Amino acid sequence: MELADRAVGLLLSLISISIFTYFTFWVIIVPFVDSDHFVHQYFLPLEYAIIIPVFAGVALLSLLSLFVGSVMLKSRKKNKKA
Repeated sequence: MELADRAVGLLLSLISISIFTYFTFWVIIVPFVDSDHFVHQYFLPLEYAIIIPVFAGVALLSLLSLFVGSVMLKSRKKNKKA
């Protein structure tokens, strides 16, 4: 099982590094490149550089709140039985 955990960890690390590199290049480098350069075809418009992380953050906070709420409700039910 250790090999599988290492493989999953490596895969998640590579995905995280590639997303970070893509986003950093998109936000920091692309605005200084001419608009008719071919590199612009690989990136969304710059407005999405704000919209996507905000949406992801709201979704993450919502899911986290749902998880904490469900744990609290289960804990309350368990305490009432005891």
